[in-house]
Amino acid sequence: MPAAWFRCRTPRPQSLVRLVCLPHAGGTASFFTEWDLGPEVEVLAAQYPGRSDRIVEPCLDSMTELAPRLAEALDPLLDRPLALFGHSMGAALAYEVARLLDRPPIHLFVSGRHAPAELVPGSLHTATDDELVADLMRLGGTEAELFATPELRNFFLPTVRADYRLAETYRWQPGPEPSCPITVLFGDSDPEVTAAQAERWRQHAVQEFAVAEFPGDHFYLAGARAAVQARIGQALRGAIVAAGR
Repeated sequence: MPAAWFRCRTPRPQSLVRLVCLPHAGGTASFFTEWDLGPEVEVLAAQYPGRSDRIVEPCLDSMTELAPRLAEALDPLLDRPLALFGHSMGAALAYEVARLLDRPPIHLFVSGRHAPAELVPGSLHTATDDELVADLMRLGGTEAELFATPELRNFFLPTVRADYRLAETYRWQPGPEPSCPITVLFGDSDPEVTAAQAERWRQHAVQEFAVAEFPGDHFYLAGARAAVQARIGQALRGAIVAAGR
């Protein structure tokens, strides 16, 4: 396993499928620490450069840098069927990585983000520190204590700003779509994505497509984790059966 890029709390070398989870802007692999889909699924989470135990590495602040690097890191993991789950910024990243992999994932799960071809302007990556922190607080999922002092702000905000830059400057380019089923997940009170926007992911699907709505805001995953994992597990079991494993 490419140790620098992925964290796995419970290795399952006999699992039938790997689920690789890609965090949101400013997020780390620890966001998925509690995820467990049972013995058939090995759950891994990506640790992007520039955070947590990779803090000394420079952040990658463009999709054209991060997606190929992550796809390359995933290559050794393609010895088993692979599924991708991405939340918010991680959803766009999961989509682009799925387009790059030599062996397509068996399922792509995208959460809390509008469809790639839909341009939603944003310039918060150029905003003041106060404005950037205010947006983080608006979305939830971030502890206010992390930005309570200038020292902590100076430590965490550069990484957040780099991720916002990646998310806001990302531009979809026409090309082959992921050749796997796509499931879109979102919170019914998410200020970042509506039901109509979730449905517009359909234009990127060449196989089965589904939308799953859960109670909650942009970080609905915290409160609905069991339901989300159940939905993902159901889809993966179907993919395993379809593959004859």
